[in-house]
Amino acid sequence: MPTRRLTFLLLLLFPFFIVHAQQKYTLSGTVSEGKSNETLIGVTIAFPELKTGATTNEYGFYSITLPAGEYDVVVSYLGFGDLRETINLNRNVKKDFNLFEDVEELDEVVVTDDAERLDIRKPQMSVNTLAVQTIKQIPVVLGEADVIKSLILLPGVTNAGEASSGFNVRGGAADQNLILLDEATVFNSSHLFGFFSVFNPDAIKDVKLFKGGIPARYGGRVSSVLEIFQKEGNSKEFKVSGGIGAVASRLLVEGPIVQDKTAFLAGGRASYAHLFLPLFDIDNKAYFFDLNTKLNHKINERNSIFLSGYFGRDLFSINDSFVNTYGNAVGNFRWNHLFSDKLFSNLSLIYSDYFYGLELDFVGFEWDSGIQNFNLKYDLKHYINDKVQINYGLHNIYYVFNPGKITPNSPESGIVEEQLTKKYANENALYVDVEQKVSENLSVEYGLRVSQFNRFGQDEFFVYENNDPVFFDPFTLVYTEADPIDTISPGRGGTLKKFFNFEPRVSMSYNFNGKSSVKASYTRLAQYLHLLSNTSSPTPLDVWTPSGPFIEPQLLDQYAAGYFRNINGGEYTFEMEAFYKDIQNRIDYIDGANLIANNAIEQVILNGEARAYGLELLIRKNEGRLKGWLAYTLSRSEQRTPGRTPSFDNGRSNLETGINLGEWYSTPFDKTHDLALYGSYDLNDKWNFNANFIYQTGQPTNYPIGQFEFQGLVIPYYGLRNEERLPDYHRLDVSATLKPKTNRSKSFQSEWVFSIYNVYSRQNAASINFRQNQDTGRNEAVRTSIFGIVPAITYNFKF
Repeated sequence: MPTRRLTFLLLLLFPFFIVHAQQKYTLSGTVSEGKSNETLIGVTIAFPELKTGATTNEYGFYSITLPAGEYDVVVSYLGFGDLRETINLNRNVKKDFNLFEDVEELDEVVVTDDAERLDIRKPQMSVNTLAVQTIKQIPVVLGEADVIKSLILLPGVTNAGEASSGFNVRGGAADQNLILLDEATVFNSSHLFGFFSVFNPDAIKDVKLFKGGIPARYGGRVSSVLEIFQKEGNSKEFKVSGGIGAVASRLLVEGPIVQDKTAFLAGGRASYAHLFLPLFDIDNKAYFFDLNTKLNHKINERNSIFLSGYFGRDLFSINDSFVNTYGNAVGNFRWNHLFSDKLFSNLSLIYSDYFYGLELDFVGFEWDSGIQNFNLKYDLKHYINDKVQINYGLHNIYYVFNPGKITPNSPESGIVEEQLTKKYANENALYVDVEQKVSENLSVEYGLRVSQFNRFGQDEFFVYENNDPVFFDPFTLVYTEADPIDTISPGRGGTLKKFFNFEPRVSMSYNFNGKSSVKASYTRLAQYLHLLSNTSSPTPLDVWTPSGPFIEPQLLDQYAAGYFRNINGGEYTFEMEAFYKDIQNRIDYIDGANLIANNAIEQVILNGEARAYGLELLIRKNEGRLKGWLAYTLSRSEQRTPGRTPSFDNGRSNLETGINLGEWYSTPFDKTHDLALYGSYDLNDKWNFNANFIYQTGQPTNYPIGQFEFQGLVIPYYGLRNEERLPDYHRLDVSATLKPKTNRSKSFQSEWVFSIYNVYSRQNAASINFRQNQDTGRNEAVRTSIFGIVPAITYNFKF
């Protein structure tokens, strides 16, 4: 009887064991462009009947583990035709997919998957992706397609005005953005002081901006991460593309070295407007050039190596007596290794350098400064199953800071060569990040980054009384530079200061019926580098400095929540996010601070705090002849530097006033209202039209509140910082692209791009200065504008 009961019980439980012990297998591989073997990032590999799927990583690799069975799989990517296959998953399967561009005529509406569209099911939020084709279509000044200028059209992203360097994200400063080109740090993203960005659109494969909910694999900046990957090169056939514009031209060559195995890419870009200046008897110069290179080699099915680089230089001179050169140089060697169909690794050895040079013949010296880093990264992605993915790794960066070296032009100048004290530091981090699908509706991403920063010794270090490099005078209520009481030489082998920070991250998404979702995230970040700049927009002359005994690292806590919805089957998408950012140890400067050629920068710096909060809206139309988006941001960005702990002098407390009497004040990048509208219309297979409109609240600034006369000179004086604003900024840009009728059997393709920047010639104020009218003797305000209406023509080609 006991035996019968046991047998009956086993029969009842047998189906349970069958279900829960059901064999699972892994489908993995890479997704590439069929005509070039270029791997594709963010491709969707979907299994409709299981309502699950995977996406390719930064190197085109995917992996998903599913129960044994036969499934339909749909592989889709923006601009490419969908690929549908049936997979019999009765063992581990390695399957590579090749996608081909969608060649349907535009006589009817073409519906494609949109890589720029946010996946409402994933916990990832506060992220924007721009397709390269979209970047090339957006009208910009002088007709040059520009990554940074395109980002300004996204919610939460602004800049300091026309021809300004850098960009600001959610009320953060430009130096709080981590800019990565093939994983290498780019310290200055602009050409010609902000007229263009350093990124050649022909060489770019993927652009992604993280504004919040930043994964644990990123660190070192507290505002955003801009991740850009270059193309790898065509391993099937030689291809040439380029363009000829009004002020610059570009050329890109790619092709196989070993068919289907080894490929190269080489691209160059240069401006030439300065060549025409002598025709107008102008002896000034302003030009740039840059080079992009890439080499990739597939060793075998499990190993691939990549070698990529970028080099760019700008030159600006006035009558050859003032010569300014600056630029970036980066290089990266990467090794992709597949341990198994579930474990992918990437090892990177990276070098990055930013150089700034200044030659002043009229004073007889040259000035050089810059920053270098050497970076080792090892990242692993572990695809546990269809519900859990774990990312983990380690990063180590060694920095060399050169605040400046003065070299005489000639012995007759009387100037003595001087090297300001170089600074050295090392930043390392360990991280783990988990992406987990908890249920059909709930997904989470959580992780931890542990970072450490060592400020090494240096040849010369100043010591101050009471360890205080900034002196506050209680009688004049003015901060001044304290005099060092001693100088020590700790040497590079020692450590001046160590910092250690835990940086947790968590994001979640709850999905409603596949049409809408709510998301929330918390992000903590530490930034150990600081850009010394007291201008509204960074300049090439600005100097980077590390945290240390007198400068604390910036620490961010960001909270974000949002609602996301797909409308009409994804034809439209709606995104709404609210955010709050709190930043500790944001540096501020005493009045009259000298930041250039300062060997004791700690004497003019105070540690304060910053905050930013706002609401972002994004409505996109993703399909049809007419595509585009409307982005609106309502936000505030403020900074506060209260007085430090009171000191005591002869038993009396010296209460400090801080900056702006210790009250909150608007940062230079505070824009209350930011509206951007972009549209693209495909009229037919020949004509495409694009337009964008931008409106922003005027930038905070200072105006004189009075004046006094001293020894015959009229001297203005100012009130508290950033109490006034420039006039509101707005403009309209349009462009039209003509693709001449070509024979599809011929490989040569071309297009003409006609653009008009600032159609109604709005004279947006870059600054407003005050002066005394020579005729009336009355004070008057003078507006300085950079651009009026600017038409341009660009010819693009590829074959």
